[in-house]
Amino acid sequence: MDWFAEIDAYCERLGPGYWAEPLNAVTNLAFILSALLMWRRADGVPMGRVLAVILFAIGVGSALWHTYAQGWAGAADTVPILMFILVYIFTINRDVWGLTLWPAVGLTALFIPYTAALVPVFSRVPGLGDSAGYAPVPLLILIYAGLLRNRAARTARGLAIGAILLILSIMFRALDDPICGVWPTGTHFLWHILNAIMLGWMIEVFCRHQRDAAA
Repeated sequence: MDWFAEIDAYCERLGPGYWAEPLNAVTNLAFILSALLMWRRADGVPMGRVLAVILFAIGVGSALWHTYAQGWAGAADTVPILMFILVYIFTINRDVWGLTLWPAVGLTALFIPYTAALVPVFSRVPGLGDSAGYAPVPLLILIYAGLLRNRAARTARGLAIGAILLILSIMFRALDDPICGVWPTGTHFLWHILNAIMLGWMIEVFCRHQRDAAA
């Protein structure tokens, strides 16, 4: 793989250049603002602040991807997203389910084969395209919400809201290419805005749970 080859992956990008995707680039500020807000709101919840730092890294990585648009920048975009997912699953396993360290780690690691098994299934959904890679995530959140509904009802509701926000966000990501002919800017920037809201909300849900448990 050529890590420095130019990649045209989104409707808004019509050619090479740092500012070839202005909306996609600028809307990464939503991740930064969400991370800064959640850093403050996660005061006293260490793992909440860890998640806020990763959310900040998501904004930086995505901004690099939508400006430089090269292979290395694509990795800078996707790695923090995967980190957030894995760390969040671990925190729920450990701090909400009450698992000890290694069972929490082991259950978290199952996300990899879970995703590998489901992505080919979601890839068959018409119009989903490469957004199928994200589709197993809201399903997993809904599974956790269902399992937690009796143990931690408020947290379960919060997770379900997060899943709905992510489904809506994935929809806009998937629409970017199909409607490009009638909406030249595409819809990927809406994925950024909704994802920033959703990820901040997920941190809020976890922090609320921790404070409720300590009360």
